[in-house]
Amino acid sequence: MAFTDVEVKEAQEAVIVQAEAADLFRLGLIYSTDHEDRGPDLIEAHKWFSLAAMLGSTPAKSYRSELMLEMTKEDLTLAQRAARGWMLENSETIARKKQELASMAA
Repeated sequence: MAFTDVEVKEAQEAVIVQAEAADLFRLGLIYSTDHEDRGPDLIEAHKWFSLAAMLGSTPAKSYRSELMLEMTKEDLTLAQRAARGWMLENSETIARKKQELASMAA
């Protein structure tokens, strides 16, 4: 299943604006299957699944666990660094989203 450049761009723009777990998860799916006809990018997929899992996506946790079985330790380290980097670059969006989730749970 290949995703179009438009679908990738839409998903990337959505996570910058609102960081919804569903959009993060979608990016994980995009990169875990096929991106630009190059095959899966497990590092990017793991990054997006980790971010989605952090925001409560149960499917993202499962997909991330499955990816870990296919990744080297070095690739896993790169994916974790990439997720942390994205979180730092988008800390305001993440903080706002976590606050929204906390208020919904209360």
